[in-house]
Amino acid sequence: MRLASRRERIFPNLSASHYRVTSEETAAYNCIAWAAADTTAWWWPDAGGDYFWPAQAPREETVEAFVAAFATAGYEPCDDPALEPGFEKLAIYVDGAGIPTHAARQLESAAWTSKLGGWEDIEHGDLPDLGGRDPAYGTVARILRRARK
Repeated sequence: MRLASRRERIFPNLSASHYRVTSEETAAYNCIAWAAADTTAWWWPDAGGDYFWPAQAPREETVEAFVAAFATAGYEPCDDPALEPGFEKLAIYVDGAGIPTHAARQLESAAWTSKLGGWEDIEHGDLPDLGGRDPAYGTVARILRRARK
């Protein structure tokens, strides 16, 4: 199954790739939570504290704060997004101003899984599939990894 065409147009690289929808639409969690394997909360470092954010991480929209948040789930920085046996990887995307916009998690197949805001989860082949200018997610700024559970 594919996304509705109006949604697919937001991600111009995605429409030409081999991706598939893997869940129904839900606003129960977002891409940051999904990347951390949490389907119970919406993760975001909003100033008002309306959303979940790990207490050990600064509540700010910076790559460093997102790295700290994912560290609470066992992730550490690494350099290469390539599949590495025994590890689960995560990519943090940023916009042109360097503000985090999205996170994707690597599957054992080497494909990536992403939650598109309050929309569906998808499985996509490569990180640039969701890249591009706003409203797409920008570029990958940081790769993290943790031992696969």
